[in-house]
Amino acid sequence: MVFYLPENMEETAGLDELTPRQIVAELDKHVVGQADAKRSVAVALRNRIRRQKLPAELAEEILPKNIIMIGPTGVGKTEIARRLARLANSPFLKVEASRFTEVGYVGRDVESMIRDLVEISIDMVREEKLEEVAEKAEQNAEERLLDLLLPPLPPVRGERATPEEDERQREQYQRTREKLRAQLREGKLDERQVEVDVRERSFPAFEIISSQGVEEMDVNFKDMLPGLFGQRTKKRRMRVTEAMDYLIQEEENRLIDMDQVTRTAVERAEQSGILFIDEIDKIAGRERGHGPEVSREGVQRDILPIVEGTTVNTRYGMVHTDHILFIAAGAFHVSKPSDLIPELQGRFPIRVELKSLNVEDLIRILNEPKSALVKQYTALLETEGIKISFTGDAIEEIARFAAQVNDQTENIGARRLHTIMEKVLDEISFEGPDLKNKTVRIDGEFVRKQLADIVKNQDLSRYIL
Repeated sequence: MVFYLPENMEETAGLDELTPRQIVAELDKHVVGQADAKRSVAVALRNRIRRQKLPAELAEEILPKNIIMIGPTGVGKTEIARRLARLANSPFLKVEASRFTEVGYVGRDVESMIRDLVEISIDMVREEKLEEVAEKAEQNAEERLLDLLLPPLPPVRGERATPEEDERQREQYQRTREKLRAQLREGKLDERQVEVDVRERSFPAFEIISSQGVEEMDVNFKDMLPGLFGQRTKKRRMRVTEAMDYLIQEEENRLIDMDQVTRTAVERAEQSGILFIDEIDKIAGRERGHGPEVSREGVQRDILPIVEGTTVNTRYGMVHTDHILFIAAGAFHVSKPSDLIPELQGRFPIRVELKSLNVEDLIRILNEPKSALVKQYTALLETEGIKISFTGDAIEEIARFAAQVNDQTENIGARRLHTIMEKVLDEISFEGPDLKNKTVRIDGEFVRKQLADIVKNQDLSRYIL
């Protein structure tokens, strides 16, 4: 079940003040139902907050209680974890267990999930620091751009200029500079060309692949051979708007202390990272010695030390996984959680079952979340002046058709609503810019007309819906 976060999320209470009940209330704004799963992740998040208030020695001993979610696809497993991470401002990574295989088989090294999590954390912290220095960077960039448009006064030499003349010249220069500043801010100089010193990327880009993987290689050739890979610059002509963007970016990089960003990001990944391992049921099951299942138990044993708590070598230093919260999820249609190796089962003490979605749930999903599908499509078409409105019976029909197709074919949960909505609005979306009547009312009859033939023909609905 995927609901997209709006551009600006409402300000919530500080994380320290959020009780489990309030955390569930926040999740309810985006994901319908699944109270048990929300309750479990709310308690896990609250325990993380409680742990931060303990003495360091005791806090080090308290490990997160990892969660395993059991339920069919499209019911909200991933979305609950993702929303929780956004609420807590925690680094979040979703990986599929099936993309990893044990050593000797094709696939990624399991430790790469921790490296990816740290990279996400670095990006998060860097974005926060960029916001802090954005104003200062813009001011600095503006001053540098004005220097390019109006070079500073050369120093007065000799005794020809009196102090009064010198002062008059400086005042005139300052007035001219302020006029240029006003024109620059009003956009009147946007098309003017200026020459900017641009840093050249003079070092070659290449990767070294070893048995340990690309991620292990972290040789800084620029530091080793500064003469060969020095930061040379070249003059480049560009428009004022382009120059402003480039100079702001350069100033931001100059104002940010990347060593501090790295330290903060590694600590955040270790202490508040959330790692979502999807499709864990695909690696459940014992080895039978033949066929594609030969590496399943091997993958479980490779994942085990990461979940138990180990130290992973990354390009930013050693990262401890002891306090990362792991949330695993799977449909478990063929296998069951008890088919996982006992050691891995023991590392996921909390198990929650997510329920399949019925018609009532699908109706709520269409209406209730902050960025519900109905709101999304209404906003999309409104950009072209088309005002669509859904009646209550239209919503019910869409939900009923989605539930019916899920029953007759594969049950893909709330994702079926995307398919149904696309079919219902196909003609309006295509004809939208050319429609003479820009106000469209969608009722139950309209929905039935658009979908009746497809749903009636089950063979056709397998391919279309």
